[in-house]
Amino acid sequence: MKKKNENESDVKKKLDYIGLDLDNVPETLKIFEPLNYRTSKTIEGNRYKQYRYVPIKDIEILLSPTNRLNTIEEKYSKASPIYTYLVPDEEENIIKHANFLQMLKKVKIEDIEKIEEEQKVLNTRIPFRVKYPGNYLWQIYYSENADKYFMLVPIEDSDYSAFFYLLKKQLEKRKIGKIFIPISGQDYSREFFTKSEIEDIENYIWLFTKDWPSIYEIHDKTEKTSFQIVGETEVYENIKTPYKVTLKTKEEANQFYKLLKALFILQTQLQHYYKFETNISSNGELELYFNNKQITYEKIGKFINSEYIRLIKNEEEKEEEITKSEKRLQVLQEQVKQLEVEYIAKEKQISTYLEYKKTFLGKVKYFIKYSKKVQKNTIQIPEEVEEEAKETIQKKEKEEIDNEKRYTLEDLVEKSKEYEVKENKHKKLVMDINAIKLRIKNITKKIENATKFIEEIDKHKRSIFEFWKYANKDELASLPEGEEEVINVEPHIKRKFSYKDDIEKFGEYLDTKQRKELTREELESIYVGTTNVINAINSLMATKETARKETENSLKNLKENMSKDSQEKEEFDIFGGLIEDNRKIKTIANKSHREIARDIYNILGISKNTKITEYKFELDRIIKNIKNAITKIKTNQNLIAYKAIDEELNPSNINVFDLNLEKEIKEVLESTETKINLYKIEIEKDTNLVGFTNNVFYDNKNNTLPIGMDLSTKVMIYDTEIVEKISQKPSKTFKIAYFEENKDELSKVKIKTVNVYE
Repeated sequence: MKKKNENESDVKKKLDYIGLDLDNVPETLKIFEPLNYRTSKTIEGNRYKQYRYVPIKDIEILLSPTNRLNTIEEKYSKASPIYTYLVPDEEENIIKHANFLQMLKKVKIEDIEKIEEEQKVLNTRIPFRVKYPGNYLWQIYYSENADKYFMLVPIEDSDYSAFFYLLKKQLEKRKIGKIFIPISGQDYSREFFTKSEIEDIENYIWLFTKDWPSIYEIHDKTEKTSFQIVGETEVYENIKTPYKVTLKTKEEANQFYKLLKALFILQTQLQHYYKFETNISSNGELELYFNNKQITYEKIGKFINSEYIRLIKNEEEKEEEITKSEKRLQVLQEQVKQLEVEYIAKEKQISTYLEYKKTFLGKVKYFIKYSKKVQKNTIQIPEEVEEEAKETIQKKEKEEIDNEKRYTLEDLVEKSKEYEVKENKHKKLVMDINAIKLRIKNITKKIENATKFIEEIDKHKRSIFEFWKYANKDELASLPEGEEEVINVEPHIKRKFSYKDDIEKFGEYLDTKQRKELTREELESIYVGTTNVINAINSLMATKETARKETENSLKNLKENMSKDSQEKEEFDIFGGLIEDNRKIKTIANKSHREIARDIYNILGISKNTKITEYKFELDRIIKNIKNAITKIKTNQNLIAYKAIDEELNPSNINVFDLNLEKEIKEVLESTETKINLYKIEIEKDTNLVGFTNNVFYDNKNNTLPIGMDLSTKVMIYDTEIVEKISQKPSKTFKIAYFEENKDELSKVKIKTVNVYE
């Protein structure tokens, strides 16, 4: 009986909160007109294409004994007006009324309040991504035949907060407004784009961003239509940022479509010449760039013109290069003929000697015939064409450049293809020249060897086969047909570090190495470097005027944090990790251990009475230990590491870099600065450094700590030379968007500029 009274009390409380009196149901809920809704089979049930601000009073409420995953046909065919669930005036309605009361029992007032707060935010602004958490709860449809909106409430679902919020707002006596909701089963209105154009836009944007966009048709409070396209795009390496494109007019939509289509054609048909990069504006709008210059619809005509004119000039230069290369090839071919004649003469001389040496008279004849001073080969491989090849080249008739003419995209594509033919022809000529230069080198070397052989011909009895073997002993391997000669190639290509593929093995190597080589004090000192104390350490090392103030602030913060932490800590455990206790089991990367985390207050000897001189002494000790530790550890492979800060990088500091670019960017986004400096360094194999491995964070007295870098992916280096190699000017600048409140997509979006230094 008590439980029944509690349930009745709970239902009464919720009815009062909603403002519904079941004994006096308002007439407005009794009015219902047939909707004559016709479902569309072309619309995916779980994909929303339209979002609208809909007047609350204009939404009919229908309840259906189904769940949300049922088809719209089934949900609609079984649906009944809300009035039939509120008033049990018929036998059928008694069951419906019981279902309504069960729904009321399940719903929580705080969930309804959450929907209300959400709609307050949505009433002031549309979310950056348009969709929002819980948007699936709004099963609202539009009937064109009845010109009515209606909500289908599946009573077999478990979340009724949106339904009861809507009911509550309709029952309020004060003036009610609009709610921002997705319209289920509604296709685009085709006001801006046709169906095929929307499909094109999806394909175009995917090419540039490598992310499938979401396209929404938005109707604001004044019924004005706009299109909003949202998604993510890569702006630097694997860093992605959300973007948004807002098209408010038909003209804007048409211009955006034409811009995407033009750049899509260029990148797909002329992929060797055009690859467009993406960025975002200070408002989070998607931007497209070529050679660090933004391409907009207003600039596309000028861009096509300038590219066409550039190609004409490049084509002229390429034709000159072709003519010069052809002339150069002719000269080299003539040299090959001369060298081959000389080499054949050497062969003939050897053959003659082998024939004449059989008799004394023959030797005399040979001596008389070849007694003249042999002219040494003076032919050299020309690095440049002879003077005659450098004469003014008769230019072919070339296309006149008309700076006033407006060239089309078709003109640019055709001109690019023409240029590509000439470029390929020149590449083939260059490869032919390289091949014939190699042939000249080989023949020249053969002649040199043949000359030496002949000089010693009276000292050795050799056959013609020995001659060929000797003459060809230094021959260079010829290039395969069509292969271009490559000069000064390094014998080994350095393998680049891949965070995704290499971090696990590298972490295991570094953790194993540090456990073996570093002392407990050194590991504790590195742990101190993982905290904000690193700022005081670097300030102390630099002997700045502000060093004392930085040290004092650091000590003050430590004391304050120690006081807060001590209130949260459990009673001190005198056994530490020396006994088996399931309560002490912790996990790292799904692997259990029984180790105690390092305590910065114990390491630094911090207490309420610690003086600045004592703290400074401890920091000096930490600095010494960190430097010693770094000299003991070397990386076993090449690495790429990043540091994102809102100030300039100091090469003299003990610097901490992250091997995980995404994590480094994410951490600094939480700062209040609007600009970020991102420093990228390449750390070569055998460089001294230490890593923030698992053993840095735990003491491992029980030897149960997992091996690796599971808690941090950062490394610490103290190498001025490496840091000074970073360019003083940014190599790239990009913007990144993020939500003001993490994981809250209804919060405002902020934009930060990132300057990359490599």
